[in-house]
Amino acid sequence: MCSITGFFNNNNAMEHALNALEITKNRGLNGIGLATESRLRHARDPDSLKIDAGGSPDRNVLGHRLHSMVNFVFQPIVYKGRIAANCEIYNWKELAQKYELYAENDTDLLIQLIEKKMDRSESEVIETIDEVLQETIGVYAFAYWLDDTVFIARDIVGIKPLWYTGSEGFAFASEKKALAKNGFTDIKELNPREILAYSIKTGKLERYNRGFFSITPQHKGSINEVEKQMKKILEDAVSIRIPDEKFGILFSGGLDSTIIACMCKIMGKRPGIDFTCYTAGLSGVQLPPDVEYARKMADELGLDLKIRNIALDDIEAYLKDVVPLVEDSNVPKVGVALTMYAACLAAREDGIRVMFSGSGADELFAGYHRHKSSTDISRDCYADVLKIYEKNTYRDDVVSMNNNIELRVPYMDRGFVDYCLKIPPEYKINKEQNKLILRLLASEIGIPSEVSQRKKQAAQYGSRFDKAIGKLAKKAGCRTKTEYLKQFYDQPNLKLGVLFSSGKDSNYAMHVMQQQNYSIECLITIKSQNPDSYMFHTPNIDLARLQAEAMELPLIEELTRGEKEKELDDMKNAIVRAKKEFGIEGVITGALYSNYQRERIERICDELGLKVFSPLWHIDQEKEMRQLLKLGFEFVLSSIAAYGLDKSWVGRIIEEKDIDKLVKLNEKIGINVAGEGGEFESFVMDGPMYKKKIEIRDFEVFELDEYTAKIAITDAVLVDKE
Repeated sequence: MCSITGFFNNNNAMEHALNALEITKNRGLNGIGLATESRLRHARDPDSLKIDAGGSPDRNVLGHRLHSMVNFVFQPIVYKGRIAANCEIYNWKELAQKYELYAENDTDLLIQLIEKKMDRSESEVIETIDEVLQETIGVYAFAYWLDDTVFIARDIVGIKPLWYTGSEGFAFASEKKALAKNGFTDIKELNPREILAYSIKTGKLERYNRGFFSITPQHKGSINEVEKQMKKILEDAVSIRIPDEKFGILFSGGLDSTIIACMCKIMGKRPGIDFTCYTAGLSGVQLPPDVEYARKMADELGLDLKIRNIALDDIEAYLKDVVPLVEDSNVPKVGVALTMYAACLAAREDGIRVMFSGSGADELFAGYHRHKSSTDISRDCYADVLKIYEKNTYRDDVVSMNNNIELRVPYMDRGFVDYCLKIPPEYKINKEQNKLILRLLASEIGIPSEVSQRKKQAAQYGSRFDKAIGKLAKKAGCRTKTEYLKQFYDQPNLKLGVLFSSGKDSNYAMHVMQQQNYSIECLITIKSQNPDSYMFHTPNIDLARLQAEAMELPLIEELTRGEKEKELDDMKNAIVRAKKEFGIEGVITGALYSNYQRERIERICDELGLKVFSPLWHIDQEKEMRQLLKLGFEFVLSSIAAYGLDKSWVGRIIEEKDIDKLVKLNEKIGINVAGEGGEFESFVMDGPMYKKKIEIRDFEVFELDEYTAKIAITDAVLVDKE
């Protein structure tokens, strides 16, 4: 894989491009190239290109660093237009034959096919690009510059990264840091479901939305019949990714990576397939679980295994490299990145240039603990795949490419994803076990039950690196692991807006994201005129303004009539305002279990190129309520509507004894402890992020019947906190 960058309508375009390519040099060590409107320059030695380009007045520059896997073809490539790509298109030879094109590699095929289809079609360029991409098998991020327009796109799942900014003209790069270190601040990750078109002439940026996968219709047939077809598709996905050289496999001894290794072993009976498995863990008297299982499986299946053991005293040195590399101080993300980084270092020392990863299986097959509480497995798996680029793929890409290693992820093969999202949910999970159909496949290909039935353990725990970070944080006198990691990367992870209802869930979700080093730029409140809105909290919603003042945060308010589905347009307008006025890159929701709400929020944000964070999704409801009090949140119930509750519950501050009563009501009559079933609404007066607290001085109680009541807060003021 490679590094791409471009700067347009910028007086320092050439300087910025050279800087960006230097910052991302580990992504491509085989060569460098630059294209302007009038010149094309390639070199194996970056310094010689710098001398040649020095003092250039060009305001539009496309740049590339080469990591050559298929032939040796410098980029950018120029025909009618210019292209720079970070891609691995596995069916490029088949496409070249189909369309009678002579192409030297996948990027060469890509530009030729785009331009051939443009010549034969009356479609817009951007639609032609999408049509071409639908035929490709593989991963990519690329820029195509034709006349006065620059188009950028990435693969539909988002395996290969691409970041951009619309400030000071238009610029993009494979890594966020390549733009940040050039002085840009308003940097966004390209949504994989968008193709952007930038007009050099007008400075206008247009978006084209691409279709995603579907969860319907579900496959017919028994679990064995579905598994048989699934196995064939996965075998094809693995086989097509095997390079013509020795490669590596990130190996934990868990279900997902062992299936990949076992399939490669079976295919290895054919000549020319050679690989080594790599794992890493904290050294000590007791082996980390992943290292122990990796050893067992390597012995049992006859796999070549190399282990990277890291002493506790050496972890901090690794963190100094890893945390700035992933540009994130999120504890789980750093823990996984550290595990992967250590394994990639070992592989790089062996000259490995391609590594396989088992990433994506948990998202496809309901592999996370939270899936056990899901009310719609198919929808949750879909949402997980939709958002995998927000959580995992950038981390994995920059860690591997920093070691000049290309990562290949068979579980995220487009055909495999498309098939697996339509697998019936009962084939994925039951009360006792998850990933059922994948475990069935594992047993079929000869993986011992010790692994085929092994419960998931996240990489940061299986390697014991999370424990190591905890020990180092404690040693450094830090209150939390996040606080400790901030010393290595002190910038906020992303700028976010909060869909804010005034209730406990949106307040708590906001606090969770703040603690993970995300910057809260504004609150977004939808004021519905319909008290029975399907989407929005309505009791005392006018007081969200007072809460915003207490937290010293700007508030965007949007009025809606509350008509079902139409109210979503009003929410979209509010989010658009937040994006325009405060530069938010994502939205926080307090959703716990409502697929209705989350699905609609995700759809809107996806259209707008924004990320969605629901940190409370499927959280244990009793745990949430008790954690709220433990953290210092102070709230009242603003309405109740459930058997077992009465008007005595509204308007008083909730205490531990009240939660005890709710737990008993749950055991007796099934009431939701956190009110997720609409049993009650809440209003927050104080919390960890409040600079002042709200004092309710007066309110009116409206009792509709024995089990339904609400309050209207008529007098509330801000007071200093003690």
